[in-house]
Amino acid sequence: MSRTIKVLLAEDQSMVREALAALLGLEEDIEVVAQVARGDEVLAAARAHEVDVALLDIEMPGATGIEAAARLHRELPAVKLVVLTTFGRPGYLRSAMEAGADAFLVKDAPAARLADAVRRVLTGERVIDPTLAAAALAEGANPLTDREREVLRAAADGATNAELAATLHLSQGTVRNYLSTAIQKLSVRNRREAVRIAREKGWL
Repeated sequence: MSRTIKVLLAEDQSMVREALAALLGLEEDIEVVAQVARGDEVLAAARAHEVDVALLDIEMPGATGIEAAARLHRELPAVKLVVLTTFGRPGYLRSAMEAGADAFLVKDAPAARLADAVRRVLTGERVIDPTLAAAALAEGANPLTDREREVLRAAADGATNAELAATLHLSQGTVRNYLSTAIQKLSVRNRREAVRIAREKGWL
């Protein structure tokens, strides 16, 4: 008899998490051994339960699924990483792959496809939703630097340049320069539009 695949499920919406756990639990060779609702709980849970595969939602409190994936990839490289998303944003796919993800799927994919992905990543395969893969190729690379993304992300709540400078430990002039460059790269009129476009494309 083949070994049972031990899975960690990280998803902040309890109904979605329980539904995914129930569906995966129907598979004879897969067992969901841990569930967490926060991205910053993923690493400890993966260690404690010695999981084989981590299923990570992107949008979570504490840390995003992509940030959690990067930590797991660094600290527990043997754990295979499957990133799940509600939003088919091509930028998320690139970010997930750069973080070390082995698979990237949309949540509304059939349960059989998710179970198949769990098995396939353990054999060393990469599994990517084909529609998202095509969109990512068409979209091109994220034009924003890490610093520009950091400043835009901080600006999303409407903070002033002075507040951003204090939070990010930068001068106000530097903050202005980063925002201005990001606005130019995204071909928009202001920071609000820059944040919206970057989010829609999965670049933040």
